[in-house]
Amino acid sequence: MKKYPYYLLVLVMFITGFVAVAQEIEENKNLIQNVKGRKLLSLNGRWNYIIDPYEMGFYDYRYEPFDQSKNRTGGFYDNKNQSDKSELIEYNFDLSPQLNVPGDWNSQDEKLDLYEGTIWYRKVFRYTPETGKKYYLYFGAVNYEAHVYVNGKKAGMHKGGFTPFQFDVTDKLKDGENFVVVKADNKRKAEEVPTVNTDWWNYGGITRDVYIVELPESHIADYKVQLEKGNLNLITGFVQLDGDRSNQPVTIAIPELKINTTVSTDASGKAIFSIQAKKISHWSPDNPKLYDVNVSTASDKVKDKIGFRTIEIKGTDIMLNNKSVFLRGISIHDENPLIKGRFRGQGDMRMMLEWAKELNCNYVRLAHYTHNEEMVRLADELGLMLWAEVPVYWTIAWENPATFHNARQQLTDMVDRDKNRASVIVWSIGNETPLSEPRHKFMGEMAAHARSLDDTRLVAAALEVHREGTDIIVNDPLGDKLDLASFNQYGGWYWEMPQNLHQYNFKIKLNKPVVITEFGGGAVAGFHADAETRFSEEFQEEVYIHQLKMLEKIEALRGMTPWILADFRSPRRQHPVFQDFWNRKGLLSETGQKKKAFYVLKNYYDKKEQEYK
Repeated sequence: MKKYPYYLLVLVMFITGFVAVAQEIEENKNLIQNVKGRKLLSLNGRWNYIIDPYEMGFYDYRYEPFDQSKNRTGGFYDNKNQSDKSELIEYNFDLSPQLNVPGDWNSQDEKLDLYEGTIWYRKVFRYTPETGKKYYLYFGAVNYEAHVYVNGKKAGMHKGGFTPFQFDVTDKLKDGENFVVVKADNKRKAEEVPTVNTDWWNYGGITRDVYIVELPESHIADYKVQLEKGNLNLITGFVQLDGDRSNQPVTIAIPELKINTTVSTDASGKAIFSIQAKKISHWSPDNPKLYDVNVSTASDKVKDKIGFRTIEIKGTDIMLNNKSVFLRGISIHDENPLIKGRFRGQGDMRMMLEWAKELNCNYVRLAHYTHNEEMVRLADELGLMLWAEVPVYWTIAWENPATFHNARQQLTDMVDRDKNRASVIVWSIGNETPLSEPRHKFMGEMAAHARSLDDTRLVAAALEVHREGTDIIVNDPLGDKLDLASFNQYGGWYWEMPQNLHQYNFKIKLNKPVVITEFGGGAVAGFHADAETRFSEEFQEEVYIHQLKMLEKIEALRGMTPWILADFRSPRRQHPVFQDFWNRKGLLSETGQKKKAFYVLKNYYDKKEQEYK
């Protein structure tokens, strides 16, 4: 047998894996920017559903997918009913129960509380497509793997539970009654992103908005309108067209700034612009100013509201609009503690952000995945800076090409969607990923990819730390490729007692601003005891008091997002009395009750606000 060099075998394996992924996953090309600014038919509402743990609606008895067989029949996506009484059909959407969309299935049906697997959704609607228009079926998010069919024909599939995706369905819609069928599968797998091991509830289903989007044949597919890095008066960006692309005039107008600039597209349909602007009122937490921005062509027009600000690092300072800022933050999950399940709409999101502002936050970490676009837009409006993250969490399959491709695509989709939001100041490529050479390569390439997508924001991750005696060591090599020395540490909870934290010192081998991405401890609201009793409000209060004193020793400390604003559900938290499937590290309970630690952190933030005036 002929022997080949090892590196050639590795290369062949990588290419083979990459091609397999490329064939399996339909990437978002020119993901629609500002989808709610377009002409839409909402498919939100009640969808019929069928629970399918054996996936009999997708595979035949030989475990071959129906949609890849010769006759492509037999799958639930056909949405069939009996044509005569002798016909054998072993499912029926019309007689099946319904779920609300958007919404997770776990919180809507008690028997689905812990369900992980496949559920089929069906929506029937009437529509009249017009000749000369383009039609896309757009999903805000489906967790985790989605196979989508329109009128029995496959539109495509998507992996990733928290990012938007779309399919061109122009040739699949018909005049009159139409139906969409979605196979949603939230099974955890070692090679996926996130992997099998997480510390949050694996809510399944169509968790965000669904639309039919109508666009002109030649339309504005994408755009970016932001300040040039380091320049408070230069607005730069691009507009990307689909359809009739080459040599098309594109106008960017910001009426309040008296800007009306026209540029032409190149052969690829892209128009790049640079506009000098005067008297810009810069976006900040104290001044969340948003401007009406209009992007138009001869056949299409999009309106957006965009804030303009710069974010940079100078030495160990974080500079917002050339002024040093301390990030008074908190972490948030995409979950309403008061009503079980994912956020159901703007009211849920606004409540959480208003709680953060009540804590005197100017900054929020949206953990540990991409949150709803509406959440980011609300942060724009309310004046909250954001850390936006992808779910490269704990132990990913670092050497699997398909896993990297998936993670990179989720990062791409997050940046593409939110690049015009002033509130987003940090792109995070992951959380608490253990050290190894494959990890360094994977994460290094993720950092480089983030910078290639957007060079106007900071790139970060929650780095690894370790302890040597009373020294807390931060020397993760990934830190060299990031803008912040950001890391999690749980002194007083997972190691050491709170009152002993004064003995510890940080050795941070990165000359960068330090942002503590997590610290904290659990408490059951209303459970009071002495300060040494676990899960009492007094114990959590002690953790915060002594953590903040310890952190103040760090000269380069420029921010933090303690874990977490509100209690959230997690299958990892098993204690039947104190947890009962809840992570109790919230500063507010599942009923909205503020714990004693809330006031400790607020008092600290009040002082920091005065210090950075």
